[in-house]
Amino acid sequence: MKIVIIGGTGLVGSKAAERLRKQGHEVIAAAPSTGVDTFTGAGLANVLRGVEMVIDLANSPSFEDRAVLEFFQMSGRNLIAAEKEAGVKHHVALSIVGADRLPESGYMRAKVAQEKIIREAGIPYTIVRSTQFLEFLGRIAQAGAVDGVLHLSTACLQPIASDDVADFVAEAALAAPADGVIEISGPERARLCDFVGRYLKVIGDARTIVADPQARYFGTILEDDSLVPADDFLVGRISFDQWFATASGT
Repeated sequence: MKIVIIGGTGLVGSKAAERLRKQGHEVIAAAPSTGVDTFTGAGLANVLRGVEMVIDLANSPSFEDRAVLEFFQMSGRNLIAAEKEAGVKHHVALSIVGADRLPESGYMRAKVAQEKIIREAGIPYTIVRSTQFLEFLGRIAQAGAVDGVLHLSTACLQPIASDDVADFVAEAALAAPADGVIEISGPERARLCDFVGRYLKVIGDARTIVADPQARYFGTILEDDSLVPADDFLVGRISFDQWFATASGT
């Protein structure tokens, strides 16, 4: 099968491409660096010619509220229009667990808008909602930094390794369209502040963490279950310790 991965040169995209190629599929990694830009529409018609499956892993270059909403809406509409013209049979998109529960977050609102475009497009689809990546724990820590102290939420987190995400995305692509949402997460659940504390300890970062239920997470206050799946979700195989050992090369 001929598959295009939008964002195919990125963290998850490159890994998903590798998995699908090993199974004998023709995979094209599409990104602005390869001449394909979903926001402007440049290159879409050519890259989708003869393609049966599209995996959309594109991300906005800006997280500013207006810019990120514009990106996901424009990119989503351009991509869907090009897919209809090309006769694409399955659209798979990566989204975020809890996106629809955090309306104060501009990024989450943008992901909900992207999902709406996919649902209403008329193309068979699968939306894979993932929990936060283990690779983003450092970024989460820095987002809570105030004068050298990390103010972090006590809400639950169940982060997932990008290798597991790539596995689930590849599996979703080869399965029948769900015409709905599949949620995925890592195998361990703990408070966000505790997960970040664990990460900082193993990298030797001695900054102080303040566990605060009112601490904002990229602009929004979290409920205990805002970022974790509820029922009927798929669980990855890679634990924090396994991920860190691989990531650090130890």
